Amino acid sequence: MKDAKACGHGDGTGDEVSCGRCDAICCRLTVVLDPDDRVPGHLTARTERGLPVMARDEEGWCVAVDPLRMCCTIYDQRPAVCRKFAMGGPYCREIRTTHHAQLRRGIPLTMY
Repeated sequence: MKDAKACGHGDGTGDEVSCGRCDAICCRLTVVLDPDDRVPGHLTARTERGLPVMARDEEGWCVAVDPLRMCCTIYDQRPAVCRKFAMGGPYCREIRTTHHAQLRRGIPLTMY
């Protein structure tokens, strides 16, 4: 997710990709933390295999997402993998395509 100015809801299916026209799909992916990440400890968890990850809420959203504004609350401290996630890049487009195909078929998001 980009930042507070770019965040919001939308269908995200158009050719032009922007976080403001997306379902914040990237904020439901598993985010494995790098040892150099400076994420506050209360926002982290460990996988069954012991990998440090961003914690998620009951609905699968990253706990750093402000649910009212759909924006990252730790944008300046976000993990390296989030900084590298290119809005509109190949992985972003692939995730969005899969997500929207699942929605059209009535399948909830399963990418977490």
